[in-house]
Amino acid sequence: MRFLAVNGINKQLQDQPVLKDVSFNQLQFQKLAIAGATGSGKSTLLKIISGLVQTDEGTVDFLEKRVKGPLDVLIPGHPGIAYLSQHFELRNNFRVEEILERDNKLTEEDAMHVYEVCRITHLFKRKNDQISGGERQRVALARLLTTAPQLLVLDEPFSNLDMIHKQQLKDVIADISSELSITCLLTSHDPLDVLSWADRIMIMRHGEVVQEGTPQEVYLHPQDEYCAALFGKFNHLEAAQAAVLGIKTAEKSIYIRPEKIVLAESDGIDAKALSVKFFGSYEEVQLQAGDIPLLMSAHPGAVKKGETVKIRVEL
Repeated sequence: MRFLAVNGINKQLQDQPVLKDVSFNQLQFQKLAIAGATGSGKSTLLKIISGLVQTDEGTVDFLEKRVKGPLDVLIPGHPGIAYLSQHFELRNNFRVEEILERDNKLTEEDAMHVYEVCRITHLFKRKNDQISGGERQRVALARLLTTAPQLLVLDEPFSNLDMIHKQQLKDVIADISSELSITCLLTSHDPLDVLSWADRIMIMRHGEVVQEGTPQEVYLHPQDEYCAALFGKFNHLEAAQAAVLGIKTAEKSIYIRPEKIVLAESDGIDAKALSVKFFGSYEEVQLQAGDIPLLMSAHPGAVKKGETVKIRVEL
């Protein structure tokens, strides 16, 4: 039985195409992340999958049943799919425990396990205006999980969170997959947030899927400059430049991450360090190898500004 099948989705808003022939499958328990710049169609796609927005063309099938849009049902949404918007709301002037009790379909024991996974058991007696934004988000997430979904859809869950609450939420989402055995699908405008979590990453641009693969594939072998830039800094090399660096490629250009340029002991290419910037666990070194500018990540103190070093590329 197929878990989630998205087939030929097209959507226009105000006569502008938002999604163009989007198709993909997600296996049960597969952690799938959809990445892309703001306006790439990620949120609209998630709402269509969740039955909250009507598609113009194409279908979504969940557990072999078609997901109907809001024009086809009285109450938008689909059984077994829980959707958390980046603009979620909680009822005002209620204690957390009251908010959680409203839609709970689980036994007391199973519900408590959900609350522990979401790290909210210490918040039960507080009202929702007495907890932080990150805590509210985890409460909203727990409330959805008590409806016993099989697919959890998260729209930009890490946006507007400080580093502490972002890391807490990452841990929670990881535990939802492993401890609660719930399949997760999420989007992020900062793909670095999902590299260590996802089994598969799908990249969207202007409503189209432009690359799909494992985190290692999309990070180390981006299809183009857009896909490369989503995941951080890179070196864009034309084929002739790549040949100078000892890289054989049939492509017109390739994209090399700074950490793939390393210091060589003897047999390497000479490069001068034009600048060195400290980033804590690593330093970013701007090199010039002949007429080829290169960005390298190095251990702190490994390279000094102005010195000439030997480098090689590790692919």
